[in-house]
Amino acid sequence: MSMQISVGGVKVGGGAGISIQSMTNTKTHDIAASVEQICGLAEAGCDIVRLAVPDMEAARALGKIRAQSPIPMVADIHFDYRLALEAIAQGADKIRINPGNIRFQHGGDANAAQSPISEVAAAARKAKIPIRVGINSGSLPPEILKKHGISAEGMVQAALESILILNTCDFDDICVSLKSSDVRRTIEAYRLMHEKYPRYPLHLGVTEAGLPIAAAVKSALGIGSLLMSGIGDTIRVSVTGAPAREVEIAREILTVCGLNEGGVEIISCPGCGRCNIDLVNVANEIRSKTRGIKRKIKVAIMGCAVNGPGEARDADIGIAGGAGDVILFKKGVKVRKIAGDNIINELLEEIHGDL
Repeated sequence: MSMQISVGGVKVGGGAGISIQSMTNTKTHDIAASVEQICGLAEAGCDIVRLAVPDMEAARALGKIRAQSPIPMVADIHFDYRLALEAIAQGADKIRINPGNIRFQHGGDANAAQSPISEVAAAARKAKIPIRVGINSGSLPPEILKKHGISAEGMVQAALESILILNTCDFDDICVSLKSSDVRRTIEAYRLMHEKYPRYPLHLGVTEAGLPIAAAVKSALGIGSLLMSGIGDTIRVSVTGAPAREVEIAREILTVCGLNEGGVEIISCPGCGRCNIDLVNVANEIRSKTRGIKRKIKVAIMGCAVNGPGEARDADIGIAGGAGDVILFKKGVKVRKIAGDNIINELLEEIHGDL
């Protein structure tokens, strides 16, 4: 089991539940837009949010955003260590730094304690916030690339050397990510890190995963397979588009892996010529109107009696389409019929009544 870190009030690692992360795509200096998006992400089920800090204007905006954010915030830092110092001063709950573009003096240089990164470590230690060593296969340090190429081994080596340097700076409040757009390389890197150096919590993700369908598939394979192997402590699904989709996919992954501590799981059949209800509309409506439910409950929406109570008997509650009416069942036992024109409302009443 890894050590545990705290990101604001969210525990990561050390046996804590798997937390969901996302990242805003607003301009960070636009405080109102950033706060609005963060609040939407929190409502969708996001536990931790990351914001880009490309310049000092963005860094200085973090304080006002943090004062209005309902969830902990991570400052995403590249190239300039001074942005990390300002983000810490503004109240960021964690810092993410990329050793590929902020010089860490790789190779265990004895002068690490005098490098700019030592200032970041000292500031984070004083503020009592963690640092994520964010390794990306597309931006490995030149010396790592020369020796290992773009590989899982190179990613892990970059992480280990970065950890060593932070440790030299008397800093150990660390989590690690090892992301690649290649799913196989991502899995290999995390497994290797878990095997060689299991002390630090792992932030899982497949980077640059693409549009929603591709991102869902890649993340389910990459993140899901690692979680099912007992590897990983917090996750971020990367999606081109609305950040809320990242949270939606992440929640589904955790649910399928049996790691979601709450929420509604919708199971539904694909539909066929026997289907007698508007299956797609019912499933979408129930999904949309139960997102805020925190208690764990499984709801089945089946198009006909063939896929009804029998095949979905492990559902807490469900419906199966019929000729005109639908069958309502609980744990595989038929309860009563619902008129075909009132399916959604009555199913929602039953769901809320069972909570």
